[in-house]
Amino acid sequence: MIFYRYKKCSTCVKALKFLEANKIDATIKEIRETPPTLGELNRALKSYNGEIKKLLNTSGQDYRSLGLKDKLATMSDDEVLQMLSENGNLVKRPFLVVDQATVICGFKEEVYKPLLNL
Repeated sequence: MIFYRYKKCSTCVKALKFLEANKIDATIKEIRETPPTLGELNRALKSYNGEIKKLLNTSGQDYRSLGLKDKLATMSDDEVLQMLSENGNLVKRPFLVVDQATVICGFKEEVYKPLLNL
């Protein structure tokens, strides 16, 4: 498992505490310095049935400053995924790669539990 986080993100802190409390081991990566790979982002997109917006940090400054709200409709999924792989600030966090088929964006205990068999 790979857990992408931003240290100052309170949701990331909560998610990491949840994983630790449940003795779930994960490799921790800093999302800003090491964004998810294109492969991981493609798996996330499949996990969210092609809903690209579910992968985006829509409340972030980079999202707003790049005007993505208006640009997304004209961008291909490949263009968006490439952008996310180059700028971890645009990725919804935390970003948990569970296995080859499952990726979870954000943190909700009720979502984590069944996907982690808890």
